[in-house]
Amino acid sequence: MKPTTEHNNRIASMLFASVYPHYVTKVEKKGRTVEELQQVIEWLTGFNKIKIQTFIDEKATFKTFFEEAHLNPKAHLIKGVICGYRIEDIENTLTKQVRYLDKLVDELAKGKKMEKILRN
Repeated sequence: MKPTTEHNNRIASMLFASVYPHYVTKVEKKGRTVEELQQVIEWLTGFNKIKIQTFIDEKATFKTFFEEAHLNPKAHLIKGVICGYRIEDIENTLTKQVRYLDKLVDELAKGKKMEKILRN
């Protein structure tokens, strides 16, 4: 599948605060912790737990969230299919970055070892 312009615009305008609780639920349901989730987000974006909370409190969009991020240089190693989209084939930078985050959360929830999730 190839994301459409409408799809990309919808992702850009989504609030991080509206998606974050779903990430928490997903990982906790599978026996992982919020701390591990925050570690994954920090690895990808450089944001510590205080900055993550600030984005939640300010109801930042994913566009704002990733505009302020310092993406990990190893992020390009995140590959595979998430939400029906092959990450490597996504051309829109923001959509790709959001799917990187989705994929990391998915790997965490599936019980993958942290060193593999963090591409060490």
